[in-house]
Amino acid sequence: MFEDRSYKRTFYSAPQSVQSLIAAFLEPGLIVAVLLGAMAWYGEPVLRPAYILCLLVFALTFPGRDRFLMHPVSAVLDVLGAWITLLAILAAFGYATNSLKYFETETLLAWGLLTPLAQVAGIVAGRLWLRWKAALPEASRPALIVGAGELGAKVARALLDDHLAGHKLLGFFDDRDGGRLDPSTEGRVLGRLDELPEQIERLGVREVYITLPLGSQPRIVQLLERLQGTTASLYFVPDVFGISIIQGRLKDLNGVPVVGICETPFTGTNALSKRLSDILLSSLILLLIAPVLLLVAIGVKLSSPGPILFKQRRNGLDGEEIEVYKFRSMRVMDDGAVVRQATKNDARVTPFGAFIRRTSLDELPQFINVLQGRMSIVGPRPHAVAHNEEYRQLIKAYMVRHKVKPGITGWAQVNGLRGETETVEKMRRRVEYDLEYLRNWSLALDLQIIVRTVRLMIFDRNAY
Repeated sequence: MFEDRSYKRTFYSAPQSVQSLIAAFLEPGLIVAVLLGAMAWYGEPVLRPAYILCLLVFALTFPGRDRFLMHPVSAVLDVLGAWITLLAILAAFGYATNSLKYFETETLLAWGLLTPLAQVAGIVAGRLWLRWKAALPEASRPALIVGAGELGAKVARALLDDHLAGHKLLGFFDDRDGGRLDPSTEGRVLGRLDELPEQIERLGVREVYITLPLGSQPRIVQLLERLQGTTASLYFVPDVFGISIIQGRLKDLNGVPVVGICETPFTGTNALSKRLSDILLSSLILLLIAPVLLLVAIGVKLSSPGPILFKQRRNGLDGEEIEVYKFRSMRVMDDGAVVRQATKNDARVTPFGAFIRRTSLDELPQFINVLQGRMSIVGPRPHAVAHNEEYRQLIKAYMVRHKVKPGITGWAQVNGLRGETETVEKMRRRVEYDLEYLRNWSLALDLQIIVRTVRLMIFDRNAY
């Protein structure tokens, strides 16, 4: 249910040079333009501090992200997430250097409010331009797919769904009999592989996607040698749907091309932005909820004998064992080789414990874990060490979810998989959502999950 999206994103990530150039300059250019426009509107002179701010903003945002081919809602959330993060960084820098005094408050407010609107307008204009450009006859990109099996059908759907790139799928070529072909390709097989070079020239094909299974490597090599005598662009689509690819990308290892299969999304600037957002948000939240923490702590202490906090061993980043804090909600504190999940009407749960579990108040001390760097606000929920040892044997790629820090809330939880996972199938679905989060992480997605979590804390009853 998730793999098609990753292949669609692969085709989207190969924009033409003009589009790449526009995308690179759109975000930094608009941010600087809106700042200068706001200063002009309020009659504020453009002095050296303004030049420094423009250079700083440009350096932090260049090259801009290509959001033209993103889903409109995802694009808007991505713009807001990136802009809020940038404003937080600039505000911290301005406070540390005492440079905020060089700008009028009205100018900064107008800049902060109008910039995301200008970026969204730029994205809309860019999408309209791409749609117009794709409709031009000279922009048509006739394409053939080699291999009419399941993988070929997936690539076909990705090409057909890409309305802004001008793809025109002509059909498939395959030597196999109908029993090994995907039903959706029936009637669209144009010929055999040995006919392909001639048909590329005759049909004016510009793109060829090779989707033969990896077991056909000798045939693939022979086919590539023959097709290199044509002018078509050649793309090899590896059959990796049986592998859980996380942040797949091509890297240069001292001159050797290496294809990443499973890698954390939090490297480089992503790691920095994720950690900064965790520190800022968790610090702010702890300040705001301090009275709630005190009241819950008193309630736990009065509800039953035992400590206020429950420390449970969990697996964190790269499987490292960590201690996770929760308000104690049970009369017992299981943390051994066997840990039984809480169930509805569980006798171990105190009445007050049932209340704080249902409202997720028992999770609030984990913001301290976030500040300590053991957890993140958003990420796969940490399971007990005993559960990990059990499920890693039953669910494929279960431990891949530990490529990032565990979170207080996650993509699985806001998609209905919060609370007890009494069957292996439910846990498998939770892991699928966790891996989907790793594949598609962005600050905008984190923000969306946080907002949906707040709503669930108020209305959801799927926790015991």
